[in-house]
Amino acid sequence: MNETTVCVVGNVATQPVFRETATGPSARFRLAVTQRYWDREKNAWTDGHTNFFTVWANRALATNVQASVSVGEPLVVRGRLKVRSELRDGQSWTGADIEATAIGHDLARGTAAFRRAHKGETPSETPARPEPNWETGPTTQAAETAEQQQQQQQQQQQQQEPALVT
Repeated sequence: MNETTVCVVGNVATQPVFRETATGPSARFRLAVTQRYWDREKNAWTDGHTNFFTVWANRALATNVQASVSVGEPLVVRGRLKVRSELRDGQSWTGADIEATAIGHDLARGTAAFRRAHKGETPSETPARPEPNWETGPTTQAAETAEQQQQQQQQQQQQQEPALVT
């Protein structure tokens, strides 16, 4: 395929607009990507030119964008670049769209809590699962779980047995 794939890092400039269409969910928002460079004369980082992209997301990605993306958040967007030109009121306009294949928060500038969306569920309905114990291997973890269950059963039996009073 001869398509231009890009990966851009920027900030969400507009609130995502979500629509249910005949072909499935669709969402779009504007992403501001500002060039930064080190200015030796000022001895500081300086903002350069800002490019704006319209990001389009479809199907499950659109649903997750609606639940996860807000104005001002830093994002990493990967997708197909489409440059379009049109004539409006006698003037030529050029715009750049990205048909997103992946969107995520930029963890270099903050934290995020990932929740897996299951088919047929919206992301907010996903139940929280306990964090796995990565300290021990699966066989050790299973043995520890069995040992803990035995201890709990012994404690329950001791509580149920009548105490001898003398």
